[in-house]
Amino acid sequence: MTDNALEVPVVCDVCDTTTRVPLSDLPEAVQRHNDQQHDGDDIAQVDPEIVQHVTDLAAKDIGVAEDEA
Repeated sequence: MTDNALEVPVVCDVCDTTTRVPLSDLPEAVQRHNDQQHDGDDIAQVDPEIVQHVTDLAAKDIGVAEDEA
């Protein structure tokens, strides 16, 4: 990983853990955790606050943000 690699927070409420994962490794890291710790169930996920923020930015970018209605 380079010093300027973007890292994304991943949370697992069942394990009570939060970790930062390089964006380039994100899908594999989340899937690996869920496979190893939760029998493949989708438990660990990108921090929901980050997901909401990215969703809001995308909605604004494509012109469907609530404040533009």
